Amino acid sequence: MVERFLLPLGPRLVRAAGIGAGDRVLDVAAGTGNASLPAAAAGAAVTASDLTPELLDAGRRRAEAENLDLEWVEADAEHLPFGQGSYDVVMSSIGVMFAPHHQPSADEMVRVCRPGGRIALLSWTPEGMVGALFRTMKPFAPAPPPGAQPAPLWGSADHLAELFGGRVQFHSADHGVLEVTAFPRPGDFAAHFIASYGPTISTRAHARSQGRLDEFDSALDDLMTTWNRGTADAARFEMEYLLSVGTRS
Repeated sequence: MVERFLLPLGPRLVRAAGIGAGDRVLDVAAGTGNASLPAAAAGAAVTASDLTPELLDAGRRRAEAENLDLEWVEADAEHLPFGQGSYDVVMSSIGVMFAPHHQPSADEMVRVCRPGGRIALLSWTPEGMVGALFRTMKPFAPAPPPGAQPAPLWGSADHLAELFGGRVQFHSADHGVLEVTAFPRPGDFAAHFIASYGPTISTRAHARSQGRLDEFDSALDDLMTTWNRGTADAARFEMEYLLSVGTRS
């Protein structure tokens, strides 16, 4: 998904966070390095952490192809294996939002960021297309783990204020849109989510186990048709995100 349409997001977060040479940067739930690689290209010393080894392996290959040097560490966003105040910048581009327990993840980001350092987040919004996707999938999904919260809440400034309290002073919180034109028809975008997007894959598998596969596929097709801002044969989607940068107290 990164290579098809998500590539612009990482550089946008790196620019907004003001990352440059000499910064020690931790990318939480980095995936294949969508934000980690541009941060390293800007001269920062970057640690890319993620729970999924296969994504880290793909990230390493991308870094080698771009001749970039950074550290790749398997890590759970809710239990980061890094020391207190280890980083100047702790960031996440549509990554940490998918950790099921929001408060422990936010607490860990604060813990590993030095006082005066920066927290930078880019997350899909509840009101945008991905928020609508999660609402569409909810009736078909298995019960979430106890205490889990919906991922798109990270795209709410009020939710971030609750998570980070007085520990991070957010001085920018800007809504942006990722325009997606990589899929000719709305159904092609639905098929891509079915093939490549973890939450959709797992939810669809549960719908199949409940005998509701056709109903799920129909709901997903309807969602894509509703959110198509182009035409039936030249689809265009607008995926809203919140980009927030703050200073750690």
